[in-house]
Amino acid sequence: MTEQQPQEASLTTRPSHPSHRHADWMFGGVYGTVLASALMAALNQEGEDFTPFYDASWVLVTAATAGLAHGYAHHMASHREGAGGHRWQILARALWNEWPLVVATLPTVLLLTAAGLGDWDAYEVTAGGLGLNTALLFGWGSLTALRVGHRLVRALLIGLADATIGLAIIVANALIK
Repeated sequence: MTEQQPQEASLTTRPSHPSHRHADWMFGGVYGTVLASALMAALNQEGEDFTPFYDASWVLVTAATAGLAHGYAHHMASHREGAGGHRWQILARALWNEWPLVVATLPTVLLLTAAGLGDWDAYEVTAGGLGLNTALLFGWGSLTALRVGHRLVRALLIGLADATIGLAIIVANALIK
């Protein structure tokens, strides 16, 4: 073997695309935003008192619980035999990696908190929140697609596909209520 061969072998083992770590952020961001939208739509019932602080707390508690459950399930599904201490470190890392899910619900939590402080109208808050979250879904999809190496037009199409999820929640909210 010449000196060139090991070097060439190491070049071929490098990934040919950018890191997909950002795709994990998209998963958490999209999941958290969709979760927040669905909860916002479900918690606001016509004819009932609007309870924005209660709703905000439930969005946050549900997001944290979903993040813990997803991280734990992911850890258990990929569990390998090993030392107990190492297993706990892997679990802690899996749970920590769910932070984008919780962070993605914060715009909804902040909107609901502001609605409670400002005594805003329930319909306008829900409609505005669902619209905001749909725009955020577009942003999550487009930005993440750009970060993992897609060209602009394709990234915008991916963002549009993500925003379609938000539009589906808006339509479902209108039909159910």
